[in-house]
Amino acid sequence: MTTRTPLRTVTPLLVVADLQRSVDFYCTKLGFVDPAIHGEPPCVAMMNRDGFDLMLSLAAEPSHVHPNGPTGTWDVYFAVADVAAEMAALQDAGVAIDRGPTDTFYEMREIEVLDPDGHRLCLAQDISA
Repeated sequence: MTTRTPLRTVTPLLVVADLQRSVDFYCTKLGFVDPAIHGEPPCVAMMNRDGFDLMLSLAAEPSHVHPNGPTGTWDVYFAVADVAAEMAALQDAGVAIDRGPTDTFYEMREIEVLDPDGHRLCLAQDISA
């Protein structure tokens, strides 16, 4: 059996209709920093929050953006240390909480928000301890 190299990270990629609008949302509203924007014209962005990367890719056409948000399914699940503090920061930044806070049977407290394209983002805290 071939030995596998260890995974070191996972980077979500969201396809967006307006790259700059999405970069602005994730940086000013969700606390991501250091956006690196690539392409001429700009078509890919990568940003970071607390050591975790998020990539955005500009759709060739707005009709190519297919978020799960409208069906209630998450596009990205973020684990946070304190969901109440995260909720307060989001509300202070003008982000509407679409769902939650909800305590789940799998012992997470979750809130959900939608990005400008309708991607559903879940931010959750482990409440098992």
